[in-house]
Amino acid sequence: MARKKMEFYGYDGSRLAALLETPDKEPRAYALFAHCFSCGKDVAAASRISRALSQQGYAVLRFDFTGLGNSDGDFANANFSSNVEDLILAADFLKQNYSAPRLLIGHSLGGTAVLSAATKLESVEAVVTIGAPAEPMHVIKQFVENIETIETEGVANVELAGRTFTIKKQFLDDVRAVDALQKLGGMKKALLVLHSPVDTTVSIHDAEKIYASAKHPKSFVSLDTADHLLTKKADAEYVALTIAGWASRYLTLSETVRAPVPGGEVLIEEHNHKFGRRVTTDSHVWLADEPKSVGGGDQGPDPYEHLLAALGTCTSMTIRMYANRKKLPLEDVLVKLRHSRDHVSDCENCDESHRQIDTLHRDITLTGDLSDGQRNRLLEIADRCPVHRTLEGELRVTTTLVSHHSGVNR
Repeated sequence: MARKKMEFYGYDGSRLAALLETPDKEPRAYALFAHCFSCGKDVAAASRISRALSQQGYAVLRFDFTGLGNSDGDFANANFSSNVEDLILAADFLKQNYSAPRLLIGHSLGGTAVLSAATKLESVEAVVTIGAPAEPMHVIKQFVENIETIETEGVANVELAGRTFTIKKQFLDDVRAVDALQKLGGMKKALLVLHSPVDTTVSIHDAEKIYASAKHPKSFVSLDTADHLLTKKADAEYVALTIAGWASRYLTLSETVRAPVPGGEVLIEEHNHKFGRRVTTDSHVWLADEPKSVGGGDQGPDPYEHLLAALGTCTSMTIRMYANRKKLPLEDVLVKLRHSRDHVSDCENCDESHRQIDTLHRDITLTGDLSDGQRNRLLEIADRCPVHRTLEGELRVTTTLVSHHSGVNR
């Protein structure tokens, strides 16, 4: 697994700190995790669930909402609606740099937020709530003794989970105006509701309201003796395994069905709307990208690295095949390549477009008790590799525009 720290901009232009956890292979899907009210992306439950989901093949992005954790901005100016906006911007960040999220997960008030955000995100196919209140106004119960001060003076400092936060009247006005359940029936996403019957922070009756308001496909799983913050590691891991098993059904069923890629063909699809590309053959899938220095995400080799790899692997395979057939004492072969555009000094009559020539430099190291004659013969064999011959032969590239309905089976 890999963990990458990153940043994107929130609803008011503030820098938001995020963390992306990815599996060691192509992710089954990208997920977006929303933490609980006044928590942060590094709270134990969020960390453990994200880590466990990445072990199950999911890439999970979690971030600190505006004014929380390592993110910039003023928490006092944020509210429930701004959190939903931050979620939508986080989803757009994933779409532009990796792949649009297909799974939303929200813990506590974060669960209520993902229910609202899901209706605005076409890429999302499945939504999970963990100990979520049915309405954002529920959060007011955490500082009910300060309500009168906030109403009369417009602001108050409140204690939440041992920390002091500034709450303004605009926050109260915002949560009171949101009817989260109203749009839930039209969400048209698969829904999983996870809740503990002994949750003393958010009653299980809130889970009942969410479940009753949603339409199928919907599921409910009891978290038995778990507390609201899932402080026990075993509870968080159980949640992650449950999510992974449940989501695999709905995300798999909704995936685009493509015809298998025939042997000898390569399919290139957009992985994001920048440089990331998914490369598929008859039995392999990997990513191509550009370096970060030119605006890419560096998630895979760039196009010229693919070209060099084609020549280098073919060279190495051809040398090995010949050495094995001739029973030569070749212990190892190492091929190192680079690409350059070299100036052609003896082209006085050439125009500017022909004064440079693309050159692929190939360094070959042969290890073993080989004679000079054997080494020279292996270098001759290297030039006979099929890719080498293709590149130096009469090569043509033909292009056909395929209609929208013919290239892909849906």
